[in-house]
Amino acid sequence: MRFSQRPGDPGRPHKGAARWMLLACSATAIALLTWLTLASLRSSAGGTESPPVRDPLRVSAAGPVSPPARVCGNAAILERGPTSPPKGAVVVPAGNDSGTVIAHNWSIQPHKTYWFAPGRHTLGIGQYNQIIPANGDAFLGARGAVLDGRHSNLFAFAGHARGVTIRYLTIQNFGAHGDSGGQGVVNHDAGSGWHINHVTVQRSAGAGVMLGPGNVLAHSCLKDNGEYGFQAVGSRVTVDHDEIVGNNTDDWEALQPGCGCSGGAKFWDVDGATVTSNYVHGNLGPGLWADTDNRGFDVEHNYFADNQGEGFIYEISYNLRLANNTFVRNALVDGPKLDGFPDSAVYISESGADSRVPGPYGHALTVTGNTFTNNWGGVVLWEDANRFCGSPANSSASNCTLVDPNVVTTKSCNPTNIARQPYYNDCRWRTQNVLVSGNAFNLDPASIGGDCVPAKYCGFNGIFSQWGSQPSWSPYRGAVVEGHITFNQNNHFASNTYNGPWQFMAGEQGNVVSWENWQGTPYHQDRGSTLNQRGA
Repeated sequence: MRFSQRPGDPGRPHKGAARWMLLACSATAIALLTWLTLASLRSSAGGTESPPVRDPLRVSAAGPVSPPARVCGNAAILERGPTSPPKGAVVVPAGNDSGTVIAHNWSIQPHKTYWFAPGRHTLGIGQYNQIIPANGDAFLGARGAVLDGRHSNLFAFAGHARGVTIRYLTIQNFGAHGDSGGQGVVNHDAGSGWHINHVTVQRSAGAGVMLGPGNVLAHSCLKDNGEYGFQAVGSRVTVDHDEIVGNNTDDWEALQPGCGCSGGAKFWDVDGATVTSNYVHGNLGPGLWADTDNRGFDVEHNYFADNQGEGFIYEISYNLRLANNTFVRNALVDGPKLDGFPDSAVYISESGADSRVPGPYGHALTVTGNTFTNNWGGVVLWEDANRFCGSPANSSASNCTLVDPNVVTTKSCNPTNIARQPYYNDCRWRTQNVLVSGNAFNLDPASIGGDCVPAKYCGFNGIFSQWGSQPSWSPYRGAVVEGHITFNQNNHFASNTYNGPWQFMAGEQGNVVSWENWQGTPYHQDRGSTLNQRGA
């Protein structure tokens, strides 16, 4: 959640696997190097000079120069399904399939293959007419096979079966405009072990796809869905080589103001995700948004472009590697609307690294090797002073932090305990141990438009909080969190390249500092970085 406010005023909410072992092993070496770098950068609480830095994690920005996954409408990717039924497959004829085996889940057998013949398939007019797979089933589409809900059926595939495969189908028109909030059309109940690939899911209400534990979404097009392209829950989720475009057509922030429920995709409480080589663009809201107790995310080689909101948000979550991505023209719609808050391509909100949370990247949350070009802003590190477990200002009221779950809970983070340890530290989701290094930030305000001026907070990077104001029993009122995030929580920009008239915000929301102050006393940010004010 970001706050649209002037410093000192009360805050007003604006808006709220096989690869896993390999990932964990490689993360160990990366984490050690990054931890050593952060240790060398660490400043004292008083903002005094820290030891010289010798090229910390000096890398060149290596985001993709063009989208790595142009999937939507690409017949070479999407229409390669079998032209005839595989041996032993059940044939599903085109037309009204409400009287066939797929419409009667008591007839669906486990570990069977169902082949959808070319043409348009429907499921009758019943709201809950849907396909309920059995364990290990596979649903394959021939070239031109379309499963059409005609906005009569709510969901396409539901139930709790494990190990289901869906390939080479176009799935469209499920649900009604403004309906199915928080629900998914494909894998509605977030079954485990589903593999969804080479599919198109479009023009449906809610989320096009729901991902559960051990799910893989690959080489697919998620387009023009009402709320999200996909939602994810559970653990070990893989999202690879997908195109995620034009989602949130129902504008859920208008339907439910402040819901934090819109954009290209949303991750909720996901333990381990690999998000690679996707093209995330033109979504009505943020591109990808990881919200509430996510951890162990590897987000690499993606292309984020022209999303109305931020390209990537990591909110009240832990332990992330955001590396070698490209961000182009994100937040150009939402940015001018945030009164007093610098919107950004990457927004790290109450999130950081903590080794007590299991999984990779526990020593540093790294934002490295990314290329940023003509976004409303670059990278913002934010921590809401009023948001903590047990606070009425915490919009995720039923969730608490993950650092010591046997002790620190929504009940124990109370007025009696909050001012003493471990509650004082561990009831907060803290923006800590963040390293923003080796990125290329390019800004040409003329290419963005007349609204891109410092007075409207265009072209900012920053580390800051706001004046704590609530609740009355909070020990974080006043400038407490502003000092913590800026000086005491091991957050650093370093070895970046800036081209164009970049601005910087530090300490308190609204406190704009010069490049000299940003690099010098008391902030000591961007050691080893360069700024070319003229060139973008």
